[in-house]
Amino acid sequence: MPADPAASPLTPRRPEAVLFRRGGEAITVGRFLAEAAALAARLPEAPYAINLCADRYLALLGFAAALLRGQTTLLSAERSPHRLRELAERYPGAHALVDDAATLAQDAAAAACPVAVTGCAEALAARGGAPAAAAPAPAIPAERIAAIAFTSGSTGEPTPHAKPWGALVAGARAAAERFGLADPARPASIVASVPAQHMYGFETTLLLPLQAEAAGHAGPAFYPSDLAEALAQSPPRRLLVTTPLHLRTLLASGAALPALEAVISATAPLAGELAAAAEKAWRTRVLEIYGATEAGSLASRRTVEGPLWRPYGGIRLRRGADGTALAEVPGLPRPVPLADELELGEDGRFRLLGRRADVVKLAGKRASLAGLTRILTTIEGVRDGVFVAPEDLDRNPRARLAAYVVAPGRSAREILAALRERIEPAFLPRPVVMLDALPRDAVGKLSRRALAALRPAAAR
Repeated sequence: MPADPAASPLTPRRPEAVLFRRGGEAITVGRFLAEAAALAARLPEAPYAINLCADRYLALLGFAAALLRGQTTLLSAERSPHRLRELAERYPGAHALVDDAATLAQDAAAAACPVAVTGCAEALAARGGAPAAAAPAPAIPAERIAAIAFTSGSTGEPTPHAKPWGALVAGARAAAERFGLADPARPASIVASVPAQHMYGFETTLLLPLQAEAAGHAGPAFYPSDLAEALAQSPPRRLLVTTPLHLRTLLASGAALPALEAVISATAPLAGELAAAAEKAWRTRVLEIYGATEAGSLASRRTVEGPLWRPYGGIRLRRGADGTALAEVPGLPRPVPLADELELGEDGRFRLLGRRADVVKLAGKRASLAGLTRILTTIEGVRDGVFVAPEDLDRNPRARLAAYVVAPGRSAREILAALRERIEPAFLPRPVVMLDALPRDAVGKLSRRALAALRPAAAR
């Protein structure tokens, strides 16, 4: 029977290829397919699965098992009890996948999840380590909604975006081509500091091992020592998938890293100075991915080579009738409006100007909050910081920007003096609030809810 052109296999990789490394053990594609089928048979009948697995291989296994059962995976990097209750209410009939239900009480967020729970590790143990069946990878209809991803909430409440399987496959294969991960003779190892439940982490650490010639690393790798150990355990060619915030922390730690094929960063624009410092320290290339939860990964650049981004193969960017930048993405039914302002070039490349909602106007002048934040974080001694606009900025002539700063050993007066030399007086923050840390999520983003909680500190 001919293959269905409207379907793609769960993975096109050879059964003997290494898909993941977990606890020093190499997990092949053949074993993964058998374990995914076994877990799928144990899942309850349900329309949705909330994937809470911290172990990256179990997260992939849970996603695959849900996909085989026709269930849509809900991806939420936020694991707070409040967020889990929201998901359960919004998606009736959902169940949750966790690492190990027997130790659920140790995970306060998962324990508070008001739905039925399946432990992926227990399902593997129940299977008893039987040899992998020599079965081909099942084909998944391209139009099936494999996952629903949510925006971070940095501009409001998290917004859901449906992800058809065909679009996920097309995006992963385009990324594999761009980053040199399509040759079976040169497999790569992926180690990441970002969670698998964030769209960026989902694409790079779960979908790439499925669709590209790369093996993921299952264990936790968040702190510098974790990342260094995980990279040391992984064979060349090593790819480190991270964020600007994590990259800055790793570089400041002075951790010794083995040879890296490349560092890949996303979730926020990366300062050229930081990219150059990382390239020099680790003798590697630092690459960035540009994307949006709505559309997935769209383009990449090598940061030190300049501000222009090059779209992935198959991606077309154009201007809509209202001037909004639109992305035409293989597998998605219609063009996706982007929240960012882009300057489109004739050769297809583009310059990222910032979010449309990010531009503020004071005293007849315009500035980007992201640009001001970037200036703030380059001040000596500043570990983290953010500029925030008050809600009444457009209607209150006395309103001013605020800055929240993490800079041990520096004072608000010193920070303000340094900013006075770098930015227009109209944009100087009043007040500058010194904090021990900013309430960032697992990928370094600040939600509107988290920023709102800081307002009382600014009012003092």
